[in-house]
Amino acid sequence: MEKQDFSQLKAMYVNCTLKKTPEKSHTAGLMEVSKNIMRKEGVQVEELRLIDHAVASGVYPNMTAHGWEKDEWPTLFERIFSADILIIGTPIWLGEKSSEAQKLIERLYSMSGKQNNKGQYLYYGKVGGCIITGNEDGVKHCAMGILYALQHIGYSIPPQADAGWIGEVGPGPSYLDKESGAQENDFTNRNTTFMTYNLLHLAKMLKEKNGYPAYGNSRKEWDNGNRWNFENPEYR
Repeated sequence: MEKQDFSQLKAMYVNCTLKKTPEKSHTAGLMEVSKNIMRKEGVQVEELRLIDHAVASGVYPNMTAHGWEKDEWPTLFERIFSADILIIGTPIWLGEKSSEAQKLIERLYSMSGKQNNKGQYLYYGKVGGCIITGNEDGVKHCAMGILYALQHIGYSIPPQADAGWIGEVGPGPSYLDKESGAQENDFTNRNTTFMTYNLLHLAKMLKEKNGYPAYGNSRKEWDNGNRWNFENPEYR
């Protein structure tokens, strides 16, 4: 099995826990499993907790232009966008991703209409995945919503791009609690490992190819009248 070189890649983990640093985050615990793999593969890894920052709610690039006194999103966006890989981590609350995760998706969306130097939407060539933890049902449901949103705005999603751990329904031990046995759970460890490497493989392929070819998907070219093989009689 040929060894791969991922040392040119950068990954950003955004923890959407509702707990401010330094409060213990079980989502951060599972994210650490993936981060450790990436570090051992020579990947540059960064993590932030969204709730530690004054990020305004809204769907515009800078919400200070829309009535908010402060918005750290423009600075955080530059950190996130500099990474080849984005992993969104969230706990489950009432069967859904956290409010911080939804805010992150909305703010990512606020930048999605911008274009790269090929005239494609901005996130083309970036890769996304997610990590979910909780004490109630909803791992796949949360992953479904997050991964749909990421691909919709332009991120590429590899096979099996989600991983999670879930405890017994109702109050009980969480991921980092010793009595949960979560850190020895083979299913979670396998899926987290596979997710991590699938993200790395796709990001490496896209980076080596300088993203996607612009043939057939450039908003700039479309606006300039290029229709490729789109057979609309109006454009014949």
